[in-house]
Amino acid sequence: MSTDRRFDASFREQQLARFRVSVLKQAKWRELSRAAGATNNLRALDVGTENGVIGLLFREHGGQWTSADAAPESVRAIGRTLGEPVTELHGARLPFPDASFDLIIIADLLEHVEDDRGLLAEVARCLAVGGRAILNVPRLKPWGLLRPVRRALGLTDEWHGHLHAGYDERSLRSMLPPTLRLTGTRSYVRFFSYALDTALNVAAVRATRAAGADEGRPVSAAVRRMYPAMRAFAALDALLPFTNGYMLVATVERTPFPTMS
Repeated sequence: MSTDRRFDASFREQQLARFRVSVLKQAKWRELSRAAGATNNLRALDVGTENGVIGLLFREHGGQWTSADAAPESVRAIGRTLGEPVTELHGARLPFPDASFDLIIIADLLEHVEDDRGLLAEVARCLAVGGRAILNVPRLKPWGLLRPVRRALGLTDEWHGHLHAGYDERSLRSMLPPTLRLTGTRSYVRFFSYALDTALNVAAVRATRAAGADEGRPVSAAVRRMYPAMRAFAALDALLPFTNGYMLVATVERTPFPTMS
């Protein structure tokens, strides 16, 4: 089922303003766009892409795009940003015909779906042979220094709505259906970026309790002033080039025949 295509220019600008002051959203976009490469002339699906902002950025790079999400409120928000129909997903099923897409972007959704293996099987079904899927997921990092800190602050998997704690290259490879082949992984969001994310999430929880959630609120002047400092702090991740990040981008390819790799 698709929503209507009501476009809200003010809402779009507010979402873009949030993107411009978020080093983490920008990092996600860099990693996804890097993994996707050129999208001209591709039939593409984006799922779970920041209230439509990342979907909007992908559209600016070309291709024939379709958007979808599992949460009704996200479906509405994406529709307001894009001004296009947005498909609401139910469970692991992708309501599209076989071989519908050359590229599928799954951002921050796999860990929210109980039947994550089933969703990957649906990705394989909906990809054309030779097509690729880009998966953005939490990296399985049980011994990460910030994990216990986040749990103590209430930023648990349950709080995030995660039904799965995360994935690594080995676990993803073991979950893939026979016609999907893992071709590469890359982690990002290292210690300093994740510490920043922790602080921002705690602040967001307090602000929501005080004023209620409102994705349409303008970005405050204080956040805009803090942005250069946040960007500089997150850039300290460059001091940790050999550590694994807390987020993982994986690329898988649809093969013509079942493969064991």
